[in-house]
Amino acid sequence: MRLAYRILSELFLLISPIIILYRIIKGKENIYRFPERYSINSKNRIHGKLIWFHCSSVGELLSIIPIIEKLELNSKVNQILLTTATLSSSKIFKTLNLKKTVHQFFPIDNKFILNKFLNYWKPSTVFLCESEIWPNLINTIHKKKIKLILINARMTFKSFRRWNKIKFFSNEIFKKFDLCFTQNNETQKRLKLLGISKIYNLGNLKFATSKKVKKDILEEEALNFFKKKKILITAASTHFNEENFIIKNHIYFKKIKKIKNIISIIIPRHIERVNEIKEEIENLSLNTHLHSCKKNINQNTDIYIVDTYGEVNKFYKISNIVFMGGSLIKHGGQNPLEPAKLGCKIIHGPNVQNFNEIYEKLSSMGVTTMFKNYKNGNKIILKLLNKKKIVFDNKNLIKYGEKILNLTYFKIKKLI
Repeated sequence: MRLAYRILSELFLLISPIIILYRIIKGKENIYRFPERYSINSKNRIHGKLIWFHCSSVGELLSIIPIIEKLELNSKVNQILLTTATLSSSKIFKTLNLKKTVHQFFPIDNKFILNKFLNYWKPSTVFLCESEIWPNLINTIHKKKIKLILINARMTFKSFRRWNKIKFFSNEIFKKFDLCFTQNNETQKRLKLLGISKIYNLGNLKFATSKKVKKDILEEEALNFFKKKKILITAASTHFNEENFIIKNHIYFKKIKKIKNIISIIIPRHIERVNEIKEEIENLSLNTHLHSCKKNINQNTDIYIVDTYGEVNKFYKISNIVFMGGSLIKHGGQNPLEPAKLGCKIIHGPNVQNFNEIYEKLSSMGVTTMFKNYKNGNKIILKLLNKKKIVFDNKNLIKYGEKILNLTYFKIKKLI
């Protein structure tokens, strides 16, 4: 299996220029920084102790930033290397104004490239975030006797089942981690079965809040528009057919309950679906507006469709009730922590198994409410609208996140 993976990684290296060119054309790769994928580094390695964090994309990056903020104040650490795989995560990094931390794109998981990368950066410790398991990288780090930690580890049952089918291979990989900090008990049990011996369940770092992440607000025209409206509900990360729930509720509250001046916001998970969503809404004689058309917002707009990436927090800030998508279909839900941190009440369907632990915690705090169908969901929205105060007091949630952050940092500080 190890040989097969090595052969595949060599073949991938051969075709990687074609893949990278395709990604550049699609706007998913930085045309000036793609050499970083081949360990042609664009930043300098300074003298002293360097630690390396690798995250896949924006969600993982945001969860690890509070730890990096603390490490930047640690005099033992001279430089922090942060690698990510996506263009959107590199754009987020640019807004953070970190002093000791440099960003590079994650190199291809190829033995030659990884050796070159590690020989240049010479990290004393490597932290892989959540489920970033790269066999060639792990083997290379282990051979160089560099400390390797899996941080904020998450292993779904589906992923565990896949790894467990090739246990003779997976055990060889997972036993090379020196230490592991997990998000939950289920992950702790699964990773132990796969071969990691030293594991601590410290909780999910996504509950922690960064002081550096830019607090975006809507453009003036859009903000003024929403100030004159009553926002019924904001639907985030919706998938096919989930918009129907929002559309039906909007019609009910506008035409049956006669609530004036209401507007609903839909933020689809995949913006390529925007035109079909728009057409479906307008076929029901409702008015729409696309967020990308920032000028001349029609005051009679019923449903405001967000057709851009990376702006969802702007809409959470002006919302009281948020529906989290991916939960009315068999997708497993989406992470509800960002709207929760901003004080929103969250409603969701029954399919949230990918984020069970988070939803259970938020439910115990009175933040989230589950519904099974349109009728049930409609009653919940009506009940929330009748409350004098909808917004959730997030102080306990912030404190809970700080506790996880401090515990994780305490463990890391002992390692460096």
